[in-house]
Amino acid sequence: MLKILACPIDKGPLHLLAEEAGREEALYNPRLHRRYPITDGIPQLLPSSGEQVPDDEHEELLKRMAP
Repeated sequence: MLKILACPIDKGPLHLLAEEAGREEALYNPRLHRRYPITDGIPQLLPSSGEQVPDDEHEELLKRMAP
């Protein structure tokens, strides 16, 4: 399913951020530094649902995404 989901702003691929340290699951666009929540298993992919991620948190998310 993740392969067909896209960012509503730039239409690019999203990365799944697993639940960790009290943070809920989310989809992340590293190009725009935007995180989209997953509520009750449903991705919230409206442009207004996305949250801008600060630079320091972005760096941490990139490390989590690295294989």
